[in-house]
Amino acid sequence: MTYTPETMPGFLSEPSRIGSEISVTGKWVPSKPGGRFRKTAESVEMLAEWEDIHAGARADAGVLSTEVNHAVGEDAVLVHHVFADPDALVDYFSTTATEHMGALSAVATPQLHLVRGVDIPTSVRSAIAAKNVPANFGEWAFGFVKDDYRQPDPATAIQVTAKWTCHPSDTSNIDELEHWWQRVGTEAHTLEPGLFRFETYRIDGEDALIIHETFKDTNVLKFHLTKGTAAIFKSDIDKIASPENYYFRGPVSWTIRTYSKFMHLPATYTSRGSHHTTPGGTMSEGTTDQTGNTSKPSDLTATPAETM
Repeated sequence: MTYTPETMPGFLSEPSRIGSEISVTGKWVPSKPGGRFRKTAESVEMLAEWEDIHAGARADAGVLSTEVNHAVGEDAVLVHHVFADPDALVDYFSTTATEHMGALSAVATPQLHLVRGVDIPTSVRSAIAAKNVPANFGEWAFGFVKDDYRQPDPATAIQVTAKWTCHPSDTSNIDELEHWWQRVGTEAHTLEPGLFRFETYRIDGEDALIIHETFKDTNVLKFHLTKGTAAIFKSDIDKIASPENYYFRGPVSWTIRTYSKFMHLPATYTSRGSHHTTPGGTMSEGTTDQTGNTSKPSDLTATPAETM
């Protein structure tokens, strides 16, 4: 043991309010990828198929939020859904997903999907596995959400979902990995006021965690990576674990892409593509008023360091 366990602060140990919602963030690549400036026929068909799927998801009352985001710098898409509950996810995979899976699988291949929730029942795992979609399932461990779960401005906010896996070892290091991410959350709560959401999920059957973070904008994320908790604690985390996937959704600037490469994060970056959120928003991404307007956080202004 190379760390000293600490008492978890109350703001990290409070029960999550996401309730029965389940979030799925995953990556798809065309079976024949194109280059930076030329799309293959498979790539074009993959994008068209996902737009059709997006339209079906928007019409599904159980799908509270849906996105199809085009990757930057590679031929891929990141897709993201928030389901109202496990039954809604199972229904979606047995209807909309089933209807499109044949055509989609003919031109594209799924890569890792990260599934998050307070509890992930067997029915959800089985529904996703039945479609031969590689997935990890994370159940909520600890975290915080600021501003009473209000949604930050989606035009500027950046969502980051990542998987960290412990290095092979004779004994499990998962407790130490959780310790260091607890330290990240503890320090970031004050040091990074523009980090609106920080959530840690335990992956069943692996010494691994899913980390989900929501940043107010590029400046906040830049501070996090260069001077904030990522810069402070990454060397400690690197001693026992490695990042397997980093999914960035939102207006990620080229500077962020550069910083994350320097930190050796296996990242996929996207611009914001087709998207839809049910009126009122979600607890997993943030609530809005019934017209879809987000709040303007009154007491979560950026520190001078974040604007550097």
